[in-house]
Amino acid sequence: MRQIFLPIALAGCALMLAACGLADSRSPLPLPDYMRAKPAEAPALEPAPDARQMVREKLDQVFTAQSNAQHVQVSEARHELRGRGWIACVKAELTSSTGKPLGEETYVISINSGVIIDRHRALPEDACDTQTYQPI
Repeated sequence: MRQIFLPIALAGCALMLAACGLADSRSPLPLPDYMRAKPAEAPALEPAPDARQMVREKLDQVFTAQSNAQHVQVSEARHELRGRGWIACVKAELTSSTGKPLGEETYVISINSGVIIDRHRALPEDACDTQTYQPI
């Protein structure tokens, strides 16, 4: 009898402890709030950066020196759709490396912790055409 009872008791304890892992905030089990795991709080968002000043100070991070960026304009920084950083649109009249005018080009810069971390040519989903711009 004792040989059968011990494995059953251990299996029962293991099942009860395993069930504790199911008691989180998304559990379908009808558990009282004090038994549910608390959801993690989202970290606070950093304040909006001054995108105009950042582009003015770090223009070489957005455009190459050979592009001879003229009439540079920057939109206000806004939250990234996916992530905790910020994005801003930057427009400028550019020149090709051969000296041929390229016209006005628009780029999107990604800002995180007050640093420009990435840039890419603006796509329609970036909605840069709906932004208001100010010269640097």
